[in-house]
Amino acid sequence: MSVLSEIVENVRCRVEREKKKNPKTRVEHSGARSLRKSIEDNSSGASVIAELKRASPSAGEIRSEFRVSELAESVANGGAVGVSVLTEPEWFKGRKEFLTEVRDTVDLPVLRKDFIVDEYQLYQSAEMRADAVLLIAEVLGKRLPEFVNKIRNLGMESLVEVRDKEQANLACFAEPDLIGINNRDLKTMEIDISRTEEVLEYLPDEFVSVSESGIRSRQDVERVLEAGADAVLVGTAIMESEDVGSKVRNLAFGGS
Repeated sequence: MSVLSEIVENVRCRVEREKKKNPKTRVEHSGARSLRKSIEDNSSGASVIAELKRASPSAGEIRSEFRVSELAESVANGGAVGVSVLTEPEWFKGRKEFLTEVRDTVDLPVLRKDFIVDEYQLYQSAEMRADAVLLIAEVLGKRLPEFVNKIRNLGMESLVEVRDKEQANLACFAEPDLIGINNRDLKTMEIDISRTEEVLEYLPDEFVSVSESGIRSRQDVERVLEAGADAVLVGTAIMESEDVGSKVRNLAFGGS
């Protein structure tokens, strides 16, 4: 069983438990902030979505001191156009409360990063006041358009993650607000930034594209932007930095 399959199976079991515990989810979500607009309106430096995550399957624990509000303020001051928050608890040590805390701390749009397998999680996302939700084409397959539409109906945006031509075509058909290109193979966990360059060839210009995973330096940022990406999503390199604000500033504007 691949790491992705194991995570997805674990998430399915967790969601079923949550549905039994709280089968009726009240959705009270208004005033969503647009991640797409934040990227499109950014005229100073590269558009960096800063990801807050404590751990990952490939890296283990990334940041032991995880003061969510402080981190959110620091990446916002560093020039991030949005904040991605891991809410998956087992593999990434995330919590739903992290997202709500970030949303209450900064004025930037906040993306929920998790493994979405059930529409119930979309109602959860709206309850948490997420502005956008990550969907993985490899996980949802032909159900992707259904989830994109549901997210839109709940007043949020969708970022669909792809890693090859077939998934890119599926994402385009679903018409999400943003398309992310994952440079990491979720089955082998190997990273190859050239995947962004390859997959961008299959994406029409009207889609806002985000290069994800493996972005560690300003040079990496410049490489994927020159290939046509509109933004980058960076987690590990920022979370490993002693000064996360300075790291975001370096990725967005260059210099030390």
